[in-house]
Amino acid sequence: MNPNQQPQTSSSEGRSADDDSALSDFLSSLTDYTPTIPDELVEHYLAKSGFQCPDVRLTRLVAVATQKFVAEVAGDALRHCKARQSSIPKDKRDRQQKDRRLVLTMEDLSKALREYGVNLRHQEYFADNPSTGMDPATRDE
Repeated sequence: MNPNQQPQTSSSEGRSADDDSALSDFLSSLTDYTPTIPDELVEHYLAKSGFQCPDVRLTRLVAVATQKFVAEVAGDALRHCKARQSSIPKDKRDRQQKDRRLVLTMEDLSKALREYGVNLRHQEYFADNPSTGMDPATRDE
């Protein structure tokens, strides 16, 4: 071994200490942070899955991770929606651009979720397009 070369264990221990301190700082910052998803909702679903932890920092960590996941899926669904809108023939697209609204559909959401390994299927009676669905007022019961 070269005398100028340090053992790898000390450098990995140094990195581990840096990682531990960064994690501690992050967890302590979660104490003062109020996530978009309420703690009670996260605690409900954690308890429903059989996980209980009295530490509010862990609950908020799950809330932040969930918020990030939802934001990424929504962004991907928007990207799919824009791609679908751009594939519409030019004459119809010109009419739609006057409205300048994007309508996210279940197809867009399904494609986005599929990229994350979540397969979403809806019932056959589910109307994805409002123009193809029946009006509830005219439906026979």
